[in-house]
Amino acid sequence: MNVRFNDYLISSDKALLNKERIHKFLSASYWANKRSTETINKSIETSYCYGVYHESIQIGFARVITDWATFYYLCDVVIDEEYRGRGIGKKLIETITQAEEYKDLLGVLGTADAHGLYEQFGFNKNADRFMVRRPL
Repeated sequence: MNVRFNDYLISSDKALLNKERIHKFLSASYWANKRSTETINKSIETSYCYGVYHESIQIGFARVITDWATFYYLCDVVIDEEYRGRGIGKKLIETITQAEEYKDLLGVLGTADAHGLYEQFGFNKNADRFMVRRPL
């Protein structure tokens, strides 16, 4: 899947992903800054991934984990700081939420600071039902 947006490309082609850039993005995030390179690489290998590109440079990333039948979990959504505020994140979320393969599935995500963004695409806060078990 490829979607053009102004001078940007959103693609699910894993061959285009720049794992070093993804590690840099996630290392700077509040939710994934403790993940090892090996963990990030494995998460990419086992998930449906989206890259966002400006010319040949990867400037964004998102992963979807799904059973393809009942639900999907949207995670690791990040846009390079230099490119924020240009509607790129909105276009990425729109592209994912409007994809044919997810249209009949329950979408789940977790965020500490971007509720307003995701609410624009039909996500609702449901903190009382969102539970997490962390590894020991």
